[in-house]
Amino acid sequence: MTVDLTRRTLLQLAGATSLAMAAAAAARAEGTPQGGPTYASRTPMRVGMVTLRVKNLDTVADYYRDVIGLTVMERSATAAKLGTSGITLLVLEARPDAAIEPRNAAGLYHTAFLMPTRKDLARWLVHAASHRVKLSGFADHLVSESVYLDDPEGNGIEVYADRDPSQWQWSEGSVKMATDELNIPDLLSLTNTRVPDYAGAPEGLRIGHMHLRVGDLAQAGNFYHGTIGLDPTRSRAGAAFLSSGRYHHHLGMNVWQSQGAGQRDESTTGLAWFSLVMAKPELLAAQEERLRKGGVKVTALAGGLEAVDPWGTRVRLLKV
Repeated sequence: MTVDLTRRTLLQLAGATSLAMAAAAAARAEGTPQGGPTYASRTPMRVGMVTLRVKNLDTVADYYRDVIGLTVMERSATAAKLGTSGITLLVLEARPDAAIEPRNAAGLYHTAFLMPTRKDLARWLVHAASHRVKLSGFADHLVSESVYLDDPEGNGIEVYADRDPSQWQWSEGSVKMATDELNIPDLLSLTNTRVPDYAGAPEGLRIGHMHLRVGDLAQAGNFYHGTIGLDPTRSRAGAAFLSSGRYHHHLGMNVWQSQGAGQRDESTTGLAWFSLVMAKPELLAAQEERLRKGGVKVTALAGGLEAVDPWGTRVRLLKV
């Protein structure tokens, strides 16, 4: 199959008339060369998996299978488990009677799927274009290159590839990031744009980071930095970014649409919970002590514990 993958086609998919417009859209969506785990997965804490509540289980599961390339590992009338290489990355819970969570509520901004290599991102972009997948933006963030889209129920998605960490620029504990135009021709030079060859998610695909809508940045920082222990890496107007082990960010938080948001309504769709995986068992023990000292309600789970952020988003802290 021949794919029309001109700049014009990609701009049309992103609903933009220029790369600058696409980068602006990516700004609203966002405010390694070898195989094996990427930098994001080699840190003391990393994102593990995400669970979403969805109205139409089949439609959403098919989307993540066909568009992102995840394998459906289990599927029933009430839930679907998807991932790659036997590793669960996404669980969907059927809530057919739920209302769609409003965008001004606290909750999920986007789930960011990290490609193992830049070439994988290029191959995926050809796949998305060949299937006329609607995009919401694309941009160069200096530390990474990103494409943005939404699933059928409006849950935000980022598909991205990191630049080598040696190219990240740090100054006084802050990493330099931007939302510049993505050099699409340079990215696509890595693959054959006329013959799609993205048959499914590569083995090394993982969730590189989560981006949340919160009601107050200071309050969010007290929880995710002061209590959970992620380190600030960057801030900008209305947004903050945190990570473990000097990754550019495992967690983004913004109030662009949700300033002053109250408790989330668990009867709506959207993010149910996400997990942070500890590289060493002693890190989990330290997490539990810090949470309890911070007065955070902790629920014991098999292999870990669960805490709840100030807006009701559940965070599971799990050992490897």
